[in-house]
Amino acid sequence: METRRRTNRAEFFSGMKDSIPIALGYFAVAFSLGIVAKNAGLNPFQGFLAGLLNNASAGEYAGFMLIAAGGTYLEMVIVTLITNARYLLMGCAMSQKLDENTPWYHRLIIGFDLTDELFALSIAKENKLNPFYFYGGMVICMPFWASGTVVGIVSGTILPDNVISSLSVALYGMFIAIIMPPARKNPILVPAILISFAGSFAMAKLSIFSQISSGTRIIILTVVISSVFAILFPVKDTPQDDKENVSSITDESNEKESNAVKQELRDCENTKEVE
Repeated sequence: METRRRTNRAEFFSGMKDSIPIALGYFAVAFSLGIVAKNAGLNPFQGFLAGLLNNASAGEYAGFMLIAAGGTYLEMVIVTLITNARYLLMGCAMSQKLDENTPWYHRLIIGFDLTDELFALSIAKENKLNPFYFYGGMVICMPFWASGTVVGIVSGTILPDNVISSLSVALYGMFIAIIMPPARKNPILVPAILISFAGSFAMAKLSIFSQISSGTRIIILTVVISSVFAILFPVKDTPQDDKENVSSITDESNEKESNAVKQELRDCENTKEVE
């Protein structure tokens, strides 16, 4: 028991140390989101709760924009579900990274703060993930994210409008930084991005769509464009993925054979002892 406590404590502090660079990046991004939250009418306390309970930049941005546009709760639920759908896949992958005997409450707590960066950090760990390593990352990252949102809202309140307008550009820079790396690797994403820009502009200007709320327009564009591109240009498994899958299956097979041999040896030893 004492050994396990020391191991969990060491994993916890290791997670805290490894997550410091992520937390600093979170603070800068959350600051920009705080500017958006201020424009949507949120006060610092509301922004703190939003940042603490919703650790997702795209989902939080969509939520703030819907609040500013007077969107309904249903629209907010749908657009948040769509923009955060990738976490469903990450959660499945993370469940395989945990030991099969990990209690359900550890899985729930990890799922609460499963972000892209903490997911990448945890998946990169060798062997099975100790939940306390993830908790160390949460303890560092969550306060930085929430406090960055608060500082953004407060700054948006006291700084001149021209400075706030300049700082608002940082959020668009963040999204460009998110979009460009995958777009350079996969050329199909470039026309998808351009079509989404053109579609958003057209739906805002055409009278047949302009009566629809901006939140519903975002939902329609996201579902339609992503579905069309997923059907026409499905992502195929790379040879590297196949190689890793084969390697994983081979390792698992070797482990089963090794266990079977060990069991046979133990049975032989037991038989000799009986004789």
